[in-house]
Amino acid sequence: MFPVKCFVFSAALVLFLTGAFAASGDAEAKIEDVASFKGAQVTGVTVTDKGRIFVNFPRWREHIPCSVAEVGKDGGYTPYPDEKTNRWGKGAPGDGDVFVCVQSVVADGDRLYVIDTKNPMIGKTVAVPTLYVYDLNTDKLVRKYPLAESTRPGSYVNDLRVDRDHGKIYFTDSNDPGLIVLDMESGENYRMLDRHPYTTAEQDHITIGGRRHDGKVHSDGIALDRKNGILYFHALTGKTLYGIPTSQLIGRHVDEGKISSMKTPFPDGMIMDDRGNLYMGDLEKSRIVYVTPDRGEIKVLASGDGISWPDTFSIHDGYLYFTNSRIQEAGGDISNMEFTLKRVKLPE
Repeated sequence: MFPVKCFVFSAALVLFLTGAFAASGDAEAKIEDVASFKGAQVTGVTVTDKGRIFVNFPRWREHIPCSVAEVGKDGGYTPYPDEKTNRWGKGAPGDGDVFVCVQSVVADGDRLYVIDTKNPMIGKTVAVPTLYVYDLNTDKLVRKYPLAESTRPGSYVNDLRVDRDHGKIYFTDSNDPGLIVLDMESGENYRMLDRHPYTTAEQDHITIGGRRHDGKVHSDGIALDRKNGILYFHALTGKTLYGIPTSQLIGRHVDEGKISSMKTPFPDGMIMDDRGNLYMGDLEKSRIVYVTPDRGEIKVLASGDGISWPDTFSIHDGYLYFTNSRIQEAGGDISNMEFTLKRVKLPE
């Protein structure tokens, strides 16, 4: 979700620790169109339990149509929660309830969580990065969490997962590598694996279609295995997927011997389904893959022309929704480019 520019040990976990990329020959899922956004580079998507679809457009350029939008059944979209909240302008204060640079939207239960990096054009923050929480029943702001204790001027808070069982929210910081933990009741927040090798980019480029794309992007994709209490995270410019027990994040004590790892393609966002499949993009090969529940194999779900930098994922009613942010193609004027939201059927 970021442009390239600048646990319990068991046999299954042992496989995860040593697993290698093994693409499956199973039949691939059909890619279906959901919505298209001309001249608007979409990154985040989330689908609520009731089927409402929300997307976001980070402020990577001077002009964007809005920061957060709801997608209608006809494929059109409207600013969410209203136009005023999406009307920030360069040089204006960034510390109110107006969105500056939204990177991710995540629906969980009857709440919509919106993370505003407050870092337009991926430079320096203009205010404290803030998580906004909306009640989906009323579409009203019910709480906001400034991440003052855990962010720095160069931070770019990228993605999040809600852990309601423990009252925590976990984030990745892609520009100043690390994980962030937020207590939902008190609002206290702190960093873990701060500037650690596990959250730091492994290399300074990726290659797509024979073209090199330079830049380091640190901890980015994130996914929560609620059943086994594991948070997965991955640098974008890296090929190692890590899994840390949430007990370590909550207890603020890292035991590297219990942090699992596995080699994967270069991904952006990630998500886990109820069966334990972990989905991610393979950016270099323009496809979507998934790690099987035993963490022993990586299978291909979909590939082809309908996939171009699969950025963010959401799951609803047996489908995997994903955005194509086309980051590798969007270096200049994007006014005539189409950025899409698509979906594929989950594996049987």
